[in-house]
Amino acid sequence: MTTHKEFIDQIDEPDKRDRVRMILAHISEKYPQLKEEVKWNQPMFSDHGTYIIGFSISKGHISLSPETHALDIFDEEIKKSGYERTKMTMKIKWKEKVDLDLIDRMIQYNIEDKKDMTRFWR
Repeated sequence: MTTHKEFIDQIDEPDKRDRVRMILAHISEKYPQLKEEVKWNQPMFSDHGTYIIGFSISKGHISLSPETHALDIFDEEIKKSGYERTKMTMKIKWKEKVDLDLIDRMIQYNIEDKKDMTRFWR
């Protein structure tokens, strides 16, 4: 699997497939400079060779990972949105509203914070 479309197409449940498609399409449209990639079987976005945000899916939720540093910066907003937070991910249950503004702020933060980074990971 090498494209976001291939990742999305392999999701069996239509509601989950549509939700993932919506989130990834939103990011692609809002941040056309980001490169769409699939690594480790997960769709992600990178900028000038550095990781910005990645996603994974499970039975109960979609996980977003903008790296621990960005999650720590946005910890209060994540809690206010009602999302579960782990050390490395933010989980959005399939029935929860997707806060695209929060996702956008995390992406924008990473783009700016990592603008001079030359490595993939922080």
